[in-house]
Amino acid sequence: MIRALTGFSTRNPWKVIALWAVLGIAAAVLGQAFVFRAVQPGTAGFLPAHYDSAAAMKTAEEHFGLKPDAAALTLLVAREDGAPLTASDEARIDARAAELAGRRVAMPRTEETMPLAQDHSQVPRVAPAMTAPDRSFRLLTVELTGNPADPGMQATYRAFRDAARDLLAQDRLRTGFTGGIADRVDATEAEETRTKVVGALMLGVIVLLHVLVFRSVLAALLPLLAVSVIGGAAIGVVVGAALLTGTGLADSTPGLINVVLVGIGIDYFLFLLFRFREYLRAHPESSGREAAAEVAGRVGTAVTSAALTIVAAFATLAVASFGQFRVLGPAIALSVLVMLLGTLTFMPALLAVTGRRMFWPSRALERELRAGIATRVGDRVARRPLVPVLASVALLGALAAGVVGMRMDYGQGGAGTERTAAVATAEEIARALPAGVSDPATVFVTASDGAELTSGRLGGLATALERVDGVGRVGETVLTEDRRAARIDLFLTAESHRQEARDLVTGPVRDTVAVHAPAGTEAHVGGTAAVFADISTAVDQDLKVVFPVAAALIALILLVLLRSLLAPVVLLATVGLGFAATLGASALVFQHGLGRPGVDFTLPLVLFLFVVALGTDYNILMSDRIREEMERPGPARAAVGRAVRNTAPAIATAGLVLAASFGSLAVTPTPSTQQIGFATALGILLSAFVLSIVLVPALTALLGRSTWWPVRPRPSGGAQDPGPHAGPYGGDGAAGSADRERALTG
Repeated sequence: MIRALTGFSTRNPWKVIALWAVLGIAAAVLGQAFVFRAVQPGTAGFLPAHYDSAAAMKTAEEHFGLKPDAAALTLLVAREDGAPLTASDEARIDARAAELAGRRVAMPRTEETMPLAQDHSQVPRVAPAMTAPDRSFRLLTVELTGNPADPGMQATYRAFRDAARDLLAQDRLRTGFTGGIADRVDATEAEETRTKVVGALMLGVIVLLHVLVFRSVLAALLPLLAVSVIGGAAIGVVVGAALLTGTGLADSTPGLINVVLVGIGIDYFLFLLFRFREYLRAHPESSGREAAAEVAGRVGTAVTSAALTIVAAFATLAVASFGQFRVLGPAIALSVLVMLLGTLTFMPALLAVTGRRMFWPSRALERELRAGIATRVGDRVARRPLVPVLASVALLGALAAGVVGMRMDYGQGGAGTERTAAVATAEEIARALPAGVSDPATVFVTASDGAELTSGRLGGLATALERVDGVGRVGETVLTEDRRAARIDLFLTAESHRQEARDLVTGPVRDTVAVHAPAGTEAHVGGTAAVFADISTAVDQDLKVVFPVAAALIALILLVLLRSLLAPVVLLATVGLGFAATLGASALVFQHGLGRPGVDFTLPLVLFLFVVALGTDYNILMSDRIREEMERPGPARAAVGRAVRNTAPAIATAGLVLAASFGSLAVTPTPSTQQIGFATALGILLSAFVLSIVLVPALTALLGRSTWWPVRPRPSGGAQDPGPHAGPYGGDGAAGSADRERALTG
């Protein structure tokens, strides 16, 4: 099947390229146009229905008309001269609020607006909320409808913000906006320059690495072009599948898919390029199509196995109870399958068309390859394998010690390091009102006995909630028209994203509601703090399920691929140690070094999937080459040395590219994204440079051909010299290779 795909692609390269150009670009364009229609805003909707905050949200939707895509924010209005508000000021503010509530906001159309983008023009809901005790400002609640991550929705919010600011300025009133979409838009604007600079630097690093390695224009730019086409098509396929199945994606999913595909796509192209160059150097009489067919068929098997490992790892998230994980896993798995298809078709077709021109203007194909760092590393690992094994284990073990005392942080990562206008407005509100006033916790009560709810019937619950330590203020009880449901807002003294707020709602608040809710009613506690408290519980349970299932699936794939019982144990043990080292290093840096409350609650799962899956990816490619070399004449340790010499440059370059891709996330202002970017980049570097290039080859050199028990690779002949087909072992030719192998065997 694999050779059939690669063979067809190299025999008909222009047809394959044209097909990818048309269908791939079309899928990419449609995916970008419809992506935000497939994205589900917020996180509460990803919780299973049996969680208390999820039940509260359902009540809010059914009885209070809350829309799942409601983008709520708080509008602060104060006098320009700083004087306290008078009664007439409050009347003017409320009149302007009514005017804003009756005015349609048109979504601006800009050059960045996609042709098929959803129109978010709408009439906002604006209502007075409260006046500060010192009368320094009055708050209005605003509700827009749409996904806050959608650029069109953000443009609509900006239009409303500007209109409200201009209207209230006519009465010499100043405004401030905070919460929800206001926070997101201000953070996006503050990060815009940084995002562009980081993106340009990442692209420059990737191109520079390719130029340094291949000394070629095409080899530097063509992988980026190919991966962009395939990656765009993959996102289009994921978005289309989500829309067809009615599955909502998390707003972070498209960006995460893009980072993953850029990394692994360039990795796979690099593995093909290195092997392509090696084959052309060893067979100067071969044409580009012949070389592409041979290389794509051989490398395609290893790349397919590596990709399926990633697919299996992420597919295990489908068993998670937290919907964001349950959707993320299959989405990434599907996108990786599309990238695999491109690797087996589009990339070989490009190699077949370009041939030796791929490496122009470099003349490396015409020169004898000199011994370099990879050769020296291969020699040392093969000659004295015990030393690198002990050194690698000591390094990884020291980093893994950071896991001791590690804590999980279930916050939203805070507002980041940027001081935006939304942050300043929130701070102004918090100086006069409880910190949680712009994002309250809410108790929803529904009548289950058929009787109507009244303020008197709910008075005991409201009074009990007022006595809870940490509840700064209790809002008025709001009843629905049919008096079948009620809402009580709680303004906590702690901000909703902090641990104190989560402990408060899951402890004293829910306990009080359980005790004092009137008989014949059903009550649930909702709001941001409650949602993230329930998410923490769901994630804890999911980690206990996903880890063993993913490990079992990866082990099964390795067992089938390597046809060995011992080799999968070796590879899984090394990537497990790499995972522990990466997680420990992250705790040392962020929790102990930078004084954060702990590591982000998603980090262990993200690291497990990326570091274990991608680490296994590199290990498979190295192990596959070692096995291939062991099937040729010569001792086992010499085969390990040749495998490292030929494969280490590809793995090292791929690791640097992928680490740069993820590392770009480490310089964002959002703490949780910083942790994921730093930790994933570090884990990939450890996987590439410590596990795959040093530890796995050294362990294989110690175990010899017994690594592949019970189906050990058998040399095809008894000669010690592996011959030129194994690749030149430095500039010393076949005789030098034989001498080197005799030295490796002692």
